[in-house]
Order: sequence, then structure tokens, then C-alpha cells
Amino acid sequence: MQQKDHWEQVYSTKPTTGVSWFQEHATQSLKLIADTRIPASASILDVGGGASTLVDDLVAQGYSDLSVLDISLAALKTAQTRLGENAKKIQWLVGDVTSIELPDHAFDVWHDRAVFHFLTAPEQRQSYVHHVLRAVKPGGHIIVSTFAEDGPLQCSGLPVMRYSADGLHAEFGNPFELVRHEKEEHRTPSGGIQQFVYCYCRKQNS
Repeated sequence: MQQKDHWEQVYSTKPTTGVSWFQEHATQSLKLIADTRIPASASILDVGGGASTLVDDLVAQGYSDLSVLDISLAALKTAQTRLGENAKKIQWLVGDVTSIELPDHAFDVWHDRAVFHFLTAPEQRQSYVHHVLRAVKPGGHIIVSTFAEDGPLQCSGLPVMRYSADGLHAEFGNPFELVRHEKEEHRTPSGGIQQFVYCYCRKQNS
């Protein structure tokens, strides 16, 4: 099964609140975005945002230039239905982050919770980083979260990569200054515990 077909099936057959990665509020992500001190008019891209509630809270906090990218149209439709009229305030993008064409230097913040760790092939990760380099403004902010070294070996039936903070930053390399990293203990809807690592980087101006 292709990646897109897999995620369309997941979001078409399972309740959003029942998937292991569900968060009622993406507290850690919201905190890190706030810590960038960007203005409310700054451009934020949520990669793999799908049905995540992050965009709901960003709208509520007054951010006005929001984009959500996901490979699953069903996931995006779930979010649009939940947001109602507020969905019109968001740019919705359907595609694979490793191949979609994004505008150059368009985003002040690139946010990704739990997409990068699905990229198990080196060429996938290289393509992802290439897209970040092109799409994020010089001096822009990158917030990426994956399973930590003691996190799960797979998610939604798919294999994943696990990272230390240094290992995750190394995938992005010298063009990205590591501002800080944090751990998160995520409790799944079924009561399980998953360990995540967050890296907050800044894209160098050069």
C-alpha cells in the first residue's frame, strides 16, 4: 500500500480522537511557536497537520497566515469540518512533503510533529531538508518533533526512525542552528506512553 493510500484509509476509518498521536491541544508545539516571538501576521506551515488541533489554537491566538500540509485529503477535510467558518482562514495543501512544490522563502515557521520520523530512506530525508531550505525564510524557525530514542519502533503499522536531539539536528546540518531541544511524554488515547523529542532550529541567514 502506498503512503497516501495508507493515510487516507486511517483517516477515513478511525475517529480522529482515537489515533495514537491525537492531542486535545498541541501544548508543546504551541509553546515553542510562541517562543519564536514571531508576530501574529507571520507565515506558519504545519507539515503533516492533517486533523491536528494545532491550527485551531493558532487561529484562536490570532495568527492570520496559516497553512496546513498533509498527504491525506480525508485528514484535512476532518480539520476543515471541525473549524467551520474558520477553515476559510487557512491555506490547505494536499501532498507529500518530500515532493510537493512549495514557494521559495515563504514561511517564517516550519512545524512538523511526527512526519519526519516516517522517512526511513536517506533520500526521503534529504528531499525533506531540501524543501525546508527552499521554503523557509532566511532566519526562519524550524520546529520538528519525532519519536525519541526510547520511543516506539513503529506507528500506525509503519516503521519509523527514532532520534536523539543531536541525531535529529544532524539530519538538517549546518544551515540550521539548534536553538534548543526538549522531550515530551505523550499519553495516547488508549493510555500508552510515547517519548518524543523536539528540536527548535533557526535557519541561517546565508
